[in-house]
Amino acid sequence: MTVSTFSAAVHITPTVIKTLYTHGKRKAKKLKNGDEKEEATDDIFFDEAFHIVKSFILLGTKNTVESLQAFTNTHVPAPPWTAVIPVRVPLHSCNQAADLLIQWFGPEDLKRVVGGERWWQVRGLDGIDAEWIAEKSHLRPESVHIDAGRKYSEEERLLMSMEQLETTMLYIHGGGYYWGSINTHRYQIIKYAHKIRGRAFTVNYRKAPQYPWPCPLHDVLAAYLYLIQPPHDAAHKPIPPSKIVFAGDSAGGALCLTMLTVLRDLGQPLPAGAVLISPWVDLTHSFPSIHTNTATDIIPPHGFMNKPSVLWPVDPIKEGGRVARAHSDPLLKPCRVDIPGSDKHVTRHTAQVLPTDAEKKSDSTPVGSKHQLSSNSASSIPLKSQQKSSFFDGGKCDLTGRGHGRSRDQNRNGSNTKPMDELAVNRGSVSIPDLDDIDFWQPNPPKVLMKNPRDVPLELRSQIQHYAMTEQLSHPLVSPILQASLGNLCPLYILAGDGEVLRDEIIYLAHKAANPAEYPVREGVMRDGLRQKENAHKFSTPTKVHLQVYDGMCHVLTVFTFTSSADYAYNSIAEFAKHVTQRSAGYLDRNPFPVLQPIPGSDVPSCAMNEQSGDILMIRERVDIHGRVRSMEPKEDITALQLRPSEIGIIKEETLFKWLEGQEEWDRRFKYCATKVMKNRKTIEANAKSIIKKARQRGLSLAGESDDLVEMPIVGRSNVVYGAIQEDRRWGPLDLVDEQPPPTAIAARRDTREALALLKKCIYHTAPATHKTIPRVKTVDVILAAFDPNDATFRHPRQSVSEQQVRTGMRYIHGMRMWQSIVSRSGRKVAVKAAEDTRRVGDALMETGDKAASNVNLAAVGS
Repeated sequence: MTVSTFSAAVHITPTVIKTLYTHGKRKAKKLKNGDEKEEATDDIFFDEAFHIVKSFILLGTKNTVESLQAFTNTHVPAPPWTAVIPVRVPLHSCNQAADLLIQWFGPEDLKRVVGGERWWQVRGLDGIDAEWIAEKSHLRPESVHIDAGRKYSEEERLLMSMEQLETTMLYIHGGGYYWGSINTHRYQIIKYAHKIRGRAFTVNYRKAPQYPWPCPLHDVLAAYLYLIQPPHDAAHKPIPPSKIVFAGDSAGGALCLTMLTVLRDLGQPLPAGAVLISPWVDLTHSFPSIHTNTATDIIPPHGFMNKPSVLWPVDPIKEGGRVARAHSDPLLKPCRVDIPGSDKHVTRHTAQVLPTDAEKKSDSTPVGSKHQLSSNSASSIPLKSQQKSSFFDGGKCDLTGRGHGRSRDQNRNGSNTKPMDELAVNRGSVSIPDLDDIDFWQPNPPKVLMKNPRDVPLELRSQIQHYAMTEQLSHPLVSPILQASLGNLCPLYILAGDGEVLRDEIIYLAHKAANPAEYPVREGVMRDGLRQKENAHKFSTPTKVHLQVYDGMCHVLTVFTFTSSADYAYNSIAEFAKHVTQRSAGYLDRNPFPVLQPIPGSDVPSCAMNEQSGDILMIRERVDIHGRVRSMEPKEDITALQLRPSEIGIIKEETLFKWLEGQEEWDRRFKYCATKVMKNRKTIEANAKSIIKKARQRGLSLAGESDDLVEMPIVGRSNVVYGAIQEDRRWGPLDLVDEQPPPTAIAARRDTREALALLKKCIYHTAPATHKTIPRVKTVDVILAAFDPNDATFRHPRQSVSEQQVRTGMRYIHGMRMWQSIVSRSGRKVAVKAAEDTRRVGDALMETGDKAASNVNLAAVGS
């Protein structure tokens, strides 16, 4: 069963009933015991909503990626009291953003880390779907200057009437980088637009795994450039960066932060401020709260997994196991981040703290000791696959380090490399590498840091995140917690829930931005990135940060709009947005945040001040379930801030086995499905070859090719019937011969239906500038399309659900619309005025247009 309104209702109904029962039982117990401690779940509405959201996300993991994406990217109508104007960020802006990213990476990293400069610019749509959002009651159509000589659509008139709104919020939605859309977040964005009395702009960026990193970053950067440097035919005027505030939740919050660092590095104008709501900034999951807060958050315990499909996972059936022994000098893979043979003799950062000799000795248990079988040891994880044989190297790897399990011949390979465990063994005793060995103590993914350094080092053989390859997870543009410096950014307002699994990394992020020198990045990142070395010294000015951690709240607390905590958060975010966009630069230098209310009875100051200038550098606060603010405890009492830089941004043993336990369960549950997926991929791949061959026979010719490669008379640009060659579309799926895209990227794949749709569109309908011709479409194609609509070359094929919104006649009773109606009940208070506001705005627009036309007529008569 796919993700749908019906399946969601079936899955969630038992959760609602169970939560109602357990809530009453828990409240009765507290009353009986005289327990007066207040918790967020004491509110039945929050308790129910929390478990409903958690249950829905779990339902998504039991279905395919495409199914979850289609459900959450279904277009749902906006409420009548809002002005929602759909637009499309054009390819021109996309190309501008691509040029900036190409400049940021440089030619070496584009090839070595990203896999090329073309594949991530390939897209199905002719731009990026986006929306302008404002409340109709805030618009003043009478102030709009209308050119009487031009005809305007109603949407253009509404958009022009938004120009007088001073504050603009660029909102980037979340969803783990692979689901969610402007539709799932529209009601939240409407609430922001209402609170700030301004306009919001939100973008439906391409999502992984079809469009992995850096595709989402490319799109949100294009959206920002579209605002500040719109093309000549855009309906809006250029917006000064000082009037724009970024905002985003979860993956969207991380994209906002990453975009800020790219703009800063390239000397581009920054916005007035940024709101980061539960930003996901460490994709390696190296902080403790990932493990300690599972029960109090909506994120699934083993992370985001999905039922196998032709799209995901990359390897539904993994021969040899998903985890194997690490090798000291692995073969270079496409987009590999940790390059073998890189210079290890680098200057150690003065603040970098690695284990001391004493720590090494205390952590290292003699081989064969009983302590090796502790609960944290790799060999003690009670996985079912270990009952008969180990899942490492097909059952040949001994996790305790007491044997190697493979002969010397089996360890040989084309690069003459040896496993790390073999290198560590010397005459029966295991030696621990020196502290200067960064590759051992700070292993880049896919390698794993073992809790006991004497244990056999392990390496991931599967992609664990939808967003990026495992080798890319430690890149600073993938996990921005690994930026060498987060200084010199615009003011940041950062929010986190105390119960969410990302809490620790968010707290660390806030302090790192406000204190760049105190929280340096680990040495391995500095060694592998020239730009990061420069940034550590170049951007040393502390970023002004306001951090708030909300008691009892889970991931993205603003989803639960009816709670007191969320109500306080919305009001605070609005005040911040208005403050940074409506105050002078001089005033903001001294007061980057709205006027603070004193916190009575607090022994810990909530503000960190610049001793010389007296300017505010950082505000650290906690917010209780009633929206009351108090100072945060001293930094020394916060566990996350005690981590050493060398411990951050690496995959640890405990994290590995947490993921692997869930993945093995999914592999067993969907074993038969995975087998079918492998067969379907081969069928689709054969179809792709047929499509390309047929296009060649009918006149397809690419730039740089001689015409003798075309078997039939070619069709020139002037004779195209169904398609056109777009000069602004730089690349297509057939232009990636010399590139190495990630294995999930549909731009280079030929084994998924969505990849075929992208291929057809770029051949027959909107060809890139690299195509010299568009193939003929024969009459027989029309006849065959009647039997197989998916094979209709004359019709624009639907693009990936990770990019193009789904349109359905059931949108008014869609599950997302129902949910939004429930959680946005506060918005219904203004619904009574909806009809009146709509009529007022429409009448005013018509009146303004009539006056302009009358003036033109009078002028014409007078002349």
